[in-house]
Amino acid sequence: MGNSLVKTQLKDVGGFLTSTIGTLENYLNETTLLHLEQELSGDRSYYKLILSNLRKLLVYCEEGLDACSVILQSEPFQKPTAEKTLYRIFHQCIEEFFSPKNDAWFEDSRSAYTGRNSIKFYKTVPESVQKLVKGLEGEFQRVREELEYYETDYRTKMIQSK
Repeated sequence: MGNSLVKTQLKDVGGFLTSTIGTLENYLNETTLLHLEQELSGDRSYYKLILSNLRKLLVYCEEGLDACSVILQSEPFQKPTAEKTLYRIFHQCIEEFFSPKNDAWFEDSRSAYTGRNSIKFYKTVPESVQKLVKGLEGEFQRVREELEYYETDYRTKMIQSK
């Protein structure tokens, strides 16, 4: 891929991360465990797991945005570093959203065929959590489709360099 295309994708991903960070920060700054329990009486430990995963996702997005900013400001543009960063964002942000390591929720891949949201929770969660995740999912899906190239391209480069 050419420098200008990679640079454009890095800017696009930076915009996506900025928006995502704002949404997650707003939610997490306004939401407590007590608030979730008042919204819907449920499994306290599961609610903790969900909030923990959302905080982790926020940190990953902030780190990704910082990396995008540094690369976009550097002269000359470092294409290999940008590609590696996009690969890392794909794994740390996008994949963590769809399939969190701590199993707070999961992706139902069959939902893609029905036009429904693909994120499913293991247990019943408050409406605010469902609304947040549904609101984020479309953009995460769009960016995932754009960055899947880096997943295969970066792995191919790593295998060829051995």
